[in-house]
Amino acid sequence: MNAGIPRRFALFLLLALPALPVAAQQERTDDQRLAERAHQDRTIVYFLQPPETHSFDLYHDYTESRPGVDRYLNVVRTGSTASKPSARVLDTGETLQVESVKGDDLLKAGLHPGETTEEIPAGSEVVVARFPPVPPGGSVRLRISETYTDAKSYRLEGDELTFDRSFGRPRNAVVLPAGWYLTASSIPAMVSETPDGRIRLDFVNPRNDEIAVLIKARRR
Repeated sequence: MNAGIPRRFALFLLLALPALPVAAQQERTDDQRLAERAHQDRTIVYFLQPPETHSFDLYHDYTESRPGVDRYLNVVRTGSTASKPSARVLDTGETLQVESVKGDDLLKAGLHPGETTEEIPAGSEVVVARFPPVPPGGSVRLRISETYTDAKSYRLEGDELTFDRSFGRPRNAVVLPAGWYLTASSIPAMVSETPDGRIRLDFVNPRNDEIAVLIKARRR
């Protein structure tokens, strides 16, 4: 690092670097650029279960404001399996109809590309939450909950818990299992304690791509 640049400013410059070349950014419309970060409103929270299970509960919030859109599609990451999906409207508390379908079936049924910003790989699993169409000028705030099992990204190595997962959303949080304490994190996080005594890490992703988070923890 250049000794002439104060460390705090060098860190700011590193985080502020665009993920895409300037020319590539200029090719996109204003709406496309705003949809990625400034207008995107997504939060996801992971609640790690005992590492021997390789499982973690999670919920993610999403605000839909595109007129006429009547469903939210969550593509389950390759290598993970999802169970117990549920969804509700945070504005009203209404419980929504949720189903797990194959990505191939969605594409055959004529999925409109504008319904999701995520690529749907062949053979993938997709959780679909349906809601009344968004009216012009309106919006709907959703919370989707699931349990994921992924032995590759969440495991026990000796007596050490390892959670290794990339985060693409702007705000991400991980809550360790009860009785575990944090020993390392590859990405800076705000560390706090939940009311029931669990350790919580909050991450902010200011980039247009993903941050690779590696967390290590041990039993108290």
